[in-house]
Amino acid sequence: MIAVVLAVGLTALVKHGRAKSAEPPAFEAERMKGFRKPAQAELKKKLSSEQFIVTQQCGTEPPFHNAYWDNHKPGIYVDVVSGEPLFSSLNKFDSGTGWPSFTQPLKGADVVEKKDSTFGMARTEVRSKMADSHLGHVFDDGPADKGGLRYCINSAALKFIPVEEMDQAGYGEYLEPFVQAGLITAPVHETAILAGGCFWGMEEIIRKIPGVLKTTVGYSGGKTANPTYEEVSTGSTGHAESIQVEFDSTRLTYQTLLDYFFRMHDPTTLNRQHNDVGTQYRSAIFYTTEAQKKTAEAVKARWDKSGKIGRPITTEITASGKFYPAEDYHQKYLVKHPGGYTCHVLRDP
Repeated sequence: MIAVVLAVGLTALVKHGRAKSAEPPAFEAERMKGFRKPAQAELKKKLSSEQFIVTQQCGTEPPFHNAYWDNHKPGIYVDVVSGEPLFSSLNKFDSGTGWPSFTQPLKGADVVEKKDSTFGMARTEVRSKMADSHLGHVFDDGPADKGGLRYCINSAALKFIPVEEMDQAGYGEYLEPFVQAGLITAPVHETAILAGGCFWGMEEIIRKIPGVLKTTVGYSGGKTANPTYEEVSTGSTGHAESIQVEFDSTRLTYQTLLDYFFRMHDPTTLNRQHNDVGTQYRSAIFYTTEAQKKTAEAVKARWDKSGKIGRPITTEITASGKFYPAEDYHQKYLVKHPGGYTCHVLRDP
């Protein structure tokens, strides 16, 4: 069987272009419900030529000359087009074929199986459900003690997410088997709410901090319920443009997060960040627990005494009220609009 599959792979060998690589956005299960496959022209721009030929034209990459055939790191494999989760390293094995091989799809993954009679053979093709990407084939010559199946998958159809990056990339719900296997410590989720001027620039820095799992821009610190951006912009709502930060406190402490916070904005200008003026642009830490309050006061005092900023810090430290997420077009604005307005720069420690 292995020799036959190798022959098929060599027959379907494609010419590869590696100038581009696909980067699926952070996975969000709710958003995937409305996923629509991009047009072919868009996919040609997004994918490398190899990825396009494999996923869109049912091509096969060469054995032993692909990204993941010999990858032994723990993590999951997702569709290179959509980011939908497909396979786990916990089910990966060395089949000797030169392609990534799995005994089964990731639990809860939706993979589609179709009859394939190309090359004069009766095979079962495997495709992703959301993006309808060609992934590879499934055979019945896998390990007998694990079901007897071998999902032979092209690396070019996959993107690997290391276990330590899964939560931040939006795949936290798939971590438990890795925790049970002793490959990672169970993450401890904590929430922080920070304000320091225009939330676009703050989010762009914060979301990249190791240990940060999710960022949401919005409004906090005021009394108006369900405020709009236009209302907050008047300064009459009492709200500040804020960032709700979900982080793994086993990897990123609240104290360290606050140190980043004081490095990314000017905490000495009252109700102002550069050209943005008004109470909605004030510097504030909205603590969610008494422990956060004590840490915030200690970090603020340390930065005040350090002399690194040069003027007294005016950052407000107050109990968090209700956080209202901003309109969708504000979320990850600088990801959607590279080069857009920002007045935030991460200073050296």
